[in-house]
Amino acid sequence: MEIQHTEPQSLAATASPLSLPLPLPLPLPLEGITVIAVEQAVAAPFATRQLADLGARVIKVERLDGGDFARGYDTAARGLASHFVWCNRGKESIALDLKDPRGLDVVRRLVADADVFVQNLAQGAAARLGLDAATLCAAHPRLVAVDISGYGVSGPYADKRAYDMLVQCEAGLVSVTGTPEQPVKAGIPAADIAAAMYAFSGVLAALVRRGTTGRGGPVEVSMLEALAEWMGHPLHHAMHDGVPPARTGLAHAVIAPYDAYPTADGGRVLLSVQNDREWRRLAEQVLGQPELGTDPAYATNAARVAHRERTDALVGKALGALGADEAVARLEAAGIACARLRDLREVAEHPQLTARGRWREVGTPVGPLRALLPPITLPGGDDARMGDVPALGEHTEALLRAVGMTDDGIAALRRDGVVA
Repeated sequence: MEIQHTEPQSLAATASPLSLPLPLPLPLPLEGITVIAVEQAVAAPFATRQLADLGARVIKVERLDGGDFARGYDTAARGLASHFVWCNRGKESIALDLKDPRGLDVVRRLVADADVFVQNLAQGAAARLGLDAATLCAAHPRLVAVDISGYGVSGPYADKRAYDMLVQCEAGLVSVTGTPEQPVKAGIPAADIAAAMYAFSGVLAALVRRGTTGRGGPVEVSMLEALAEWMGHPLHHAMHDGVPPARTGLAHAVIAPYDAYPTADGGRVLLSVQNDREWRRLAEQVLGQPELGTDPAYATNAARVAHRERTDALVGKALGALGADEAVARLEAAGIACARLRDLREVAEHPQLTARGRWREVGTPVGPLRALLPPITLPGGDDARMGDVPALGEHTEALLRAVGMTDDGIAALRRDGVVA
């Protein structure tokens, strides 16, 4: 019998996908990393929550008298503060008096075995306690230590109080947000979130550097500098063109039509026409007036911007005769970018978030609460670790024992009001 010789094929070419061994799930990328956080409000807690979601152990150091003051912002989350629930899942809470040397000693013991330290105390407070990044990194060369401040550690604003709304004003965000008549702040704590995300990415970068050099080092983030970076487009527009973009509400300063329009059922639909081809499709398939596609008063974006009120009136009349669902369907059929203007209850039931399985339940002192999976998805590994929201001082005793405290020592600290 003649033997047929053929070129060997790769395993991938010959084996059925179902017969190939499945790779082991990847661990969360920060598994084994320990973070100590002397934090409050939003900027530092939101940064460290990202680390916790990616597998880090985060130990939150809180004040004795009420803990992180964000715990008292409101009671909207079934008696808990919505800010606190949002920013503090997956952490362990230890309540200490840092003004007592014994309380400060506990933090130093925790830091000695940690990979990352994060603080956003009032300017100068961390340095007075010896908990600033420079001091800690000098004592612990492998430590990544983060100082989050309002305006930075130097300069004329270094000691200025820095709350989110104030920094939004100083960074110019308020100047470009709102209507022509009224500037407004962003409806979310944009300065806090910006600083948090740069602190988060700064920690990741410093950990990568530590992996190659063996050294950690300080990381500095200021709310003003973070938000000023986010102001890049309007800032460059003003610096180089000399004229800042106008406040236009939901409209766009240099594109028309680009706005939200009321619909017959009380909804609002936002649409954006990005080029003149789209305008011709809108005129024909949605407005029902194909002649507007070539009318010199509307045919180009420059013309539509110059005649914005008339352009908006035409679009508003057409969409005002339709329900929101029908308006969206017609716009999508015409290839026009559009969106529903949703309130927060509608966002909580958003069909896309539901279809992609983005909701989970997180344990809290008042029972499980809904929370979104973080937006960093790592296929092939475990889901983000969305741990419980801690009660104040919930882990104090366990952490004291972990740093070598005896029963008598713990009892003395409790008796003297150093821990809770």
